[in-house]
Amino acid sequence: MANTFKVVSHDVMPASATTPEDLYTVPGSTTTVVIGLMLANVHTAQVTASVKLVSTTSGGGRTATNTTTFLAKDVPIAVGESINVLAGGKVVLETGDKIQIDCSVSDKVSVTMSIMEIT
Repeated sequence: MANTFKVVSHDVMPASATTPEDLYTVPGSTTTVVIGLMLANVHTAQVTASVKLVSTTSGGGRTATNTTTFLAKDVPIAVGESINVLAGGKVVLETGDKIQIDCSVSDKVSVTMSIMEIT
C-alpha cells in the first residue's frame, strides 16, 4: 500500500450560495484520511459556512449504509478570519465519499484540505 500526502485547495467556494459544492471525491480503490481542513472568509462581511461528508458506504460493524453528515454546520467566520474545521481530529473517507463546502454567500470562502491517500 502506498501512502501519498496531498493538498486539495480551492480559492473561493461555493459557486452558488446555499448549494454545496464538491471539494474532493475519494478515487476508486483508495482510502483517504483528512488530516486538516481550513476555511477562510474572503468576504467584506461575516459569512457562515458548512462542511458535509457525503457517504454511501457501509461498514464499521453497521449493517446500515452511511448517510450525509455535517462536519461543521452554519459556522460563523468573521471578516479576515479562518477556522480549523477538524481541530486536531481526523476523518477517514472511503471510495466514492465526498467532502462538500457551502457558504451563506457565493464564492466567499477559501478552502485548504490536507489529506493522505492510501492506495
